[in-house]
Amino acid sequence: MAIEPPEPGPFAVVLRPVRGLLAVITSREPALELQIAGRTLLHAALIGLAAGLVGAAFFAGAELVQQLALEAFGGYRPLRAQGEQLWELVVTPSYRPWLLVFVPALGGLVAGLVARWAPEVRGGGGDATIAAFHAGGELRRRVIWAKPLASIATLGTGGAGGREGPTMLMGGALGSTVGRYLKVSPRERRVLMVAGIAAGISAVFRTPLGAALISIEMLYRDDFESEALVPAVLASVVGYSVSISIFGQSTLFGHLEAFPFRPTQLPLYVGLAVVISAAAALFVGTLRVAHRAADRLPVAAWARPAIGGLLVGVLAVIAIELIGARVGREGGIGVLGGGYGIAQVAITGASWLAQGWHGVELLVVLALIKIAASSLTIGSGGSAGDFAPALAIGAALGGAYGLAVRLLLDDPAIDPGAFALVGMAAFYGGIAKTPLAAVVMICELAGSYDLLVPLMLAVGLAFVLLRRVKLYGSQPATVRESPVHHTRVELVGKLRCRDLVDRARVVVTVTPDMAMHELAERIEAARDQDVFPVVGEGRLLGLIAAESLRVVASNPAISKLTIAADLMHAPASVSVADEVMTAARLLLERDLRAIPVVDETGAIVGLLDEHAIASLLVQPA
Repeated sequence: MAIEPPEPGPFAVVLRPVRGLLAVITSREPALELQIAGRTLLHAALIGLAAGLVGAAFFAGAELVQQLALEAFGGYRPLRAQGEQLWELVVTPSYRPWLLVFVPALGGLVAGLVARWAPEVRGGGGDATIAAFHAGGELRRRVIWAKPLASIATLGTGGAGGREGPTMLMGGALGSTVGRYLKVSPRERRVLMVAGIAAGISAVFRTPLGAALISIEMLYRDDFESEALVPAVLASVVGYSVSISIFGQSTLFGHLEAFPFRPTQLPLYVGLAVVISAAAALFVGTLRVAHRAADRLPVAAWARPAIGGLLVGVLAVIAIELIGARVGREGGIGVLGGGYGIAQVAITGASWLAQGWHGVELLVVLALIKIAASSLTIGSGGSAGDFAPALAIGAALGGAYGLAVRLLLDDPAIDPGAFALVGMAAFYGGIAKTPLAAVVMICELAGSYDLLVPLMLAVGLAFVLLRRVKLYGSQPATVRESPVHHTRVELVGKLRCRDLVDRARVVVTVTPDMAMHELAERIEAARDQDVFPVVGEGRLLGLIAAESLRVVASNPAISKLTIAADLMHAPASVSVADEVMTAARLLLERDLRAIPVVDETGAIVGLLDEHAIASLLVQPA
């Protein structure tokens, strides 16, 4: 009779899950394979913390230098978005255009000198980050301090660029450096690099989900880095939390009013996508022209950002004198810096922005000036991002388009602010190849998903229309085209037999009439050879497996009556020009461990064995 076990007591019931957890922790073979995933997530959180602190310090440093150099020294009145102002310093009220001309040049000079020690800091940072990822996820440690120093000098003195591009590179460098110190695998290092990118963007732009999506989308034209999504989200959340803990929880453009979706306006968003696509192509083309012009300057590379800064200063003073004075913005109209102030005006309006055709004209002119100023700063090698100018230009043109169609259709239900937000997403999403991230990012900025449908429509159309236009030239089309994702199977598929066969290795052959005792001697003399070609009359007659020879040799009664012809299989070989995959298939089909490789004349040049092919598949990625 079986004895029933006693009912567990209340303490046993409570302790059972605890014991199970302890068993999992102390087991040599845990039930859940969390070693790699858990370690990567922990590292991603640490990188998010570091990137959040670095991003916050960088944001504060750029703001401090700007208030001292531009406002207190040059009397400039920056046009800011509502969420950009960190603190209010006492500034000189008088506007000094003769000094303002040279302030951006001074910042460009500092950035150029820093770039002598770290050439990676030149330009926006986005393209350098992508190139480093596809080169194995390696960025030098010096980028962590060199990029913020060069970017604070550029942006703090009025360089027409943004903070997000530099933080992409800084965050990526943090991830790469942490991976190097922790001695993780190349794959984990690349994932940590992407996590750093996400955390850096999130810390300064304050759109955590959009930042995570941008970090995995921007790496490819038509694809995304799926394995880095969860670490990027975690790092982005941590970086965002650090930032708002220091600066407060506010979005870039403040609390925006609702933008109700009206299906009847969808055709208008189609037109917006066409206009934005044309402007985005102009922006990228202007950047390319500025890069080429700067490269041809007969001066040292470190001096070029100073020349670009001088031209930006001249452009800013001219714009202030000709346009700012007319609209009541004598101190500045958003030419210098990232341009989020222009985007704020396009979205929420301003007292000095006319609501008629003069307002349309002003927004278009500001967008064109911003294209020129950003191209001069970034194209000359100034350390400033292209993310913020792209959003500002898209917002200005979107706002101008919305205001124009409202005037043409005489429809007060058309809100130019909605078109400005959609224009931002279509502009950057189309040229950066980040359509999903751009949609989510603008929804986060707007504080709602009211514009989700027009965002999807306009960004999708812009993505198609701008297929041949890329802001980041280092983007491969898909994961399969990235050097770091060439799988070993793909590598085997690209190789030819000539690339793998060892021609120096001596191939032992036999003749069909060779007696068993001679075959046994050949086997002993070639212990590293598993297949013996049978050759006669100048051609390959068949193959003999070493295992078959050993079986027969172990039976004296049979071996005395056996010759090579009795043991050989049908001939099989591959040409030196055949793919290695062809040899692999023959090895499987014929159940062989090696196969002869012949040249154009049919002569055997070597053996290709399964060990040589398998070694390609197990090399570390």
